[in-house]
Amino acid sequence: MVLFKMQFPLEKRVKLAQGLWLLSWLATIAGALTFSVGIFLKTELRKRSEVMDNTEIHAVPNTLILVGLASLGVNFFAGRICQDSLDVARFPRWKGFVTPYFVGSGFFCFLLLVAVIMSYAMKGNLEESLKIGLKNGIRFYKDTDTPGRCFQKQTIDLLQIEFKCCGNSNFKDWFEVQWISNRYLDFSSKEVKDRIKSNVDGRYLVDGVPFSCCNPTSPRPCIQQQISNNSAHYSYDYQTEELNLFTRGCRAALVSYYMGLMNTIGVGVLLVFLLQVLVLVSLRYLQTAAEGAVGQEDAACETEGYLLEKGVKETLKSSFESLAQVFRVNQVEAGGGEGGDAAVTP
Repeated sequence: MVLFKMQFPLEKRVKLAQGLWLLSWLATIAGALTFSVGIFLKTELRKRSEVMDNTEIHAVPNTLILVGLASLGVNFFAGRICQDSLDVARFPRWKGFVTPYFVGSGFFCFLLLVAVIMSYAMKGNLEESLKIGLKNGIRFYKDTDTPGRCFQKQTIDLLQIEFKCCGNSNFKDWFEVQWISNRYLDFSSKEVKDRIKSNVDGRYLVDGVPFSCCNPTSPRPCIQQQISNNSAHYSYDYQTEELNLFTRGCRAALVSYYMGLMNTIGVGVLLVFLLQVLVLVSLRYLQTAAEGAVGQEDAACETEGYLLEKGVKETLKSSFESLAQVFRVNQVEAGGGEGGDAAVTP
């Protein structure tokens, strides 16, 4: 049973070919943009790799880069088929190529849809990766003399300044780690000795935060030491005072930033997916309409175009059988070539 059948006189076939040629080039440009967006997102993720625990989130930009490159090839061939579709002498040469092309293009569209879903579904993975990565980053903040961690302080400080955030969940995360290196502690000081002795792990913990947590928009000079000590500061109440620190945690700030990027990218890739589906549907109509004109005495006659010659199940089965046959023919030809080479070798 033929599905979605339409009649195509020559004038309509010409307009379809011209419109499809334009669509294929628009889809090619969209593919190049998808590739560029994938590179941009991967670069942005790599910038914060030091505060991420794993690279699973890179599956999103990697998929975008892959489908962007595939789009260039898919739509280039679509444009070539459009050019030859109106020439009954040149179009038959595409006959053996069209079925594998549609299968490959269908898989390409599936990858586009996967990229859209992943753009929205990776929030939990991103948040968990940042939670562990930021926790380690704060813990290693003081290790400026340790190889492999010497830039951790700079990374965290620049991150907190750029995203106007403090700590992992909030500024209190700094109270739970020793973020001042022993190199800068005066161990002859009674205060330092008392603080270290009061901690079971022998760490120097303070209710303070690095300078990068200070909010420059606050009218009051930054209070970054003895934050919870009301008597240490004039006219200050830790519980009620609006602190002149960034109150948002860096995990929430980064998740908001990256999910904002990926949600926007997801909408863009969805539009590319719809454009690509339109190209494939139009190309299918053009292919079937052009095949109807091959072998006719009057090439300008009216022909039928359709999406599926049979039902969906039968079409899929036939397509896979055609691909398997092409694969077997290639194997036989390759085996014959190797046998011929062996025959002439002394």
